Amino acid sequence: MEMLRVTLGVERWVLFGGSWGSTLALAYGQAHPKRVLGFVLRGVFLFRPAEVEWFMTGMGTFFPEAHRRFKAHIPEAEGDVLAAFYRRLTDPDPAVHLPAARVWCGYEEGCARLMPRGESAESEPGACLAMARIECHYMVHDGFLSPGQLLHDLPRIEHLPAIIVQGRYDMVCPPVSAHDLARHWPRAKLTMVPDAGHSAMEPGIRLALIAAMESLKQTLG
Repeated sequence: MEMLRVTLGVERWVLFGGSWGSTLALAYGQAHPKRVLGFVLRGVFLFRPAEVEWFMTGMGTFFPEAHRRFKAHIPEAEGDVLAAFYRRLTDPDPAVHLPAARVWCGYEEGCARLMPRGESAESEPGACLAMARIECHYMVHDGFLSPGQLLHDLPRIEHLPAIIVQGRYDMVCPPVSAHDLARHWPRAKLTMVPDAGHSAMEPGIRLALIAAMESLKQTLG
């Protein structure tokens, strides 16, 4: 991101990210606070172990069908489901990594909305593979973050404005993470959308994100 900023000749910018993008925005902002004007974050993911565990197993409490299909892709004998998916997603053979990517993305999509649309089996293969590989790669490596890092290093950016948009019924990144972040960030405003899950494409989330950008535009003048 810093290489991109320098290449584009951007002096300071607003960071806009959802889900894994919120993790990336926070990590970048804490590493380069002087380059950031503010934040708009959606579906906060702080990469705490409990959040990863929730993704791998907890979502199945509410979406047992989606979780059963997810786990069914991995033989029980292999044990660690995350590690097993990582092996498949990084396998060079498309016959191995593409089915794993479709299952991974289908699982997330199946849990991402207040009104589920089912698995996104028709997703573009390249985009699906990219998302699955990135998510799994960072989960396997604990986000390349130390435990609790994003909350611990919040003082580096607490002087900057932030608007957090969170679906009340977000089952991919539960609201507790957004709540914890806002509670420790004096200049953060938390907007809880009452009729939405995780997806940025849900009407309430879309409207709240547009309003957040308009509000931040006024704040920054």
